[in-house]
Amino acid sequence: MSKHKFKLLIFDLVFMILLVAADQFTKYIAVLKLKAQPAFGIIDGVLEFNYLENRGAAFGVLQNQKFFFIIVASAFLCVIVYVLFKSPDDKKYTKLHVLLIMIASGAVGNMIDRLRFDFVVDFIYIVLINFPIFNVADMYVTFSTAIMIYQVLFVYQENDFDFLKIRK
Repeated sequence: MSKHKFKLLIFDLVFMILLVAADQFTKYIAVLKLKAQPAFGIIDGVLEFNYLENRGAAFGVLQNQKFFFIIVASAFLCVIVYVLFKSPDDKKYTKLHVLLIMIASGAVGNMIDRLRFDFVVDFIYIVLINFPIFNVADMYVTFSTAIMIYQVLFVYQENDFDFLKIRK
């Protein structure tokens, strides 16, 4: 492993720790200030903080499937770690690293909640469109996945992912 690759992976780890810490801090504040309280309006009719203990996945599906979520998240994390280690230390893969770390951070942040509480703390509610209540980790996963899909479809070339091919 080159010195540059090692530094990139250290950056990935530090960035992930910071993102998970930010997610966990916001959830801590939500529990402290919002639990058993009425919704707190940020922008009237648009955005509010509203505490929710989510025992399911996005939109509340698959309620009480803690071990399923932990297994799926662990599998995703293994794939992400594999891709991070296998990716060349070329500058064009920096965005890929950042996006993968954001996805991993979101998965880890919500996994911590599931392991500690048996639910995920959600608290951000977009009233304007009646969007399901979510949290910072969900934003990491959603935004970075959307950007990654764009990158894969319109920026990266087909051979840019040859490093993932299994060699015989």
